[in-house]
Amino acid sequence: MRYRRLGRTALQVSEVCLGTMNFGPTTSEPESFAILDRALENGVNFVDTANQYGGSTGVGATETIIGSWLAQGGDRREQIVLATKLYEPMSDRPNDRGLSARNIRLACDASLRRLQTDHIDLYQMHHLDRAAPWDEVWQAMETLVAQGKIIYVGSSNFAGWTVAQANEAARSRHFLGLVSEQSLYNLTERTIELEVIPACESYGLGLLPWSPLGGGILAGVLSGGDTGRRGSADMQRRVASLRPQLEQWEALCADLGERPSDVGIAWLLHQPAVTAPIVGPRTIAQLDGALHATSIELSRDVLDRIDAIFPGPGPAPEAYAW
Repeated sequence: MRYRRLGRTALQVSEVCLGTMNFGPTTSEPESFAILDRALENGVNFVDTANQYGGSTGVGATETIIGSWLAQGGDRREQIVLATKLYEPMSDRPNDRGLSARNIRLACDASLRRLQTDHIDLYQMHHLDRAAPWDEVWQAMETLVAQGKIIYVGSSNFAGWTVAQANEAARSRHFLGLVSEQSLYNLTERTIELEVIPACESYGLGLLPWSPLGGGILAGVLSGGDTGRRGSADMQRRVASLRPQLEQWEALCADLGERPSDVGIAWLLHQPAVTAPIVGPRTIAQLDGALHATSIELSRDVLDRIDAIFPGPGPAPEAYAW
């Protein structure tokens, strides 16, 4: 496993981040433990979750599973960079959501209890809260840093302008500000190349792509990949709209002798702005595939062929104004 700096920080994270959204609703606790152990054995030191994850098992269930895994000891906590998020509603109460100073404080304490740890390495805002002034947000985050409860702050699903606005507000307070951004990014969803990626590069944020396989559509849906999702109506609509591109994509991967899912992750690892794609395996076999992707080298010719199949939007404002 290779490691990369998280944005402009000195923190070293594995070039694959283990996403845990499936832990609980899809993957049982014993299987989740096995995936976490396998990831750690293979050098994955970056684990991402969120306070709301849990699905049908209830909000907070995923953090609770991770906390139980950490509680087994064996230096598990010391070996990982632990990331979680807040923003989404945790109850029907009006203040158990968003980025008010109150919710930031209480949500952090609740995550620490579920995770059975005394600190969060990367505390991320899951979405922008337009009702929360940046001075309120940063004052709350500064307090958590001073208390030793969090170390770094990141964002998720922010626009390029929001990244700039947040970090300029942090700069005025002499605070480090955002060090990472989680965004939807894969070969079928390249919108962030317009303005989010340039903002991340300008402000020194690590980029953590989520849904690196487009919800499974890049995993070989035409040739039998991700059979669990092929039957959904949404997937069938997406396949129909992208069939010509998917046919070319899967043929290219066959030429390379690699599974489409692995090449999709490898493509992200070849993008200069990317720190670590977030992979969310439901099984150990899916994790093993993601780990294999880190060893795939794509030549300039192959990258050009991929861009021809799934062209990006180009830079802003040229993409829409020139």
